[in-house]
Amino acid sequence: MAPETCPNCGGDVPRGAKACPECGSCEKTGWSDRAAYDGVGLPDDSFDYDEFVREEFGERPARPNAIKWIGLVVAVLVLVAWLLLYFR
Repeated sequence: MAPETCPNCGGDVPRGAKACPECGSCEKTGWSDRAAYDGVGLPDDSFDYDEFVREEFGERPARPNAIKWIGLVVAVLVLVAWLLLYFR
């Protein structure tokens, strides 16, 4: 049975709760402070995010942004069409 007050963090534990809603401690873990982090799969302090991204997604060469070029071409074509209509 859950205590009314969490022995780990001091938070209120509702009647019939399986774990503390504040820190995650429970009877199964002995109401320890480690309970909040057990089983969530968080990386340790030596985790290298850049290496993880390289392994997951590989190295890809940077490619130019095609949308910028398309926008530039459309703008030039509109300008040419406007000039042709204006000087006719």
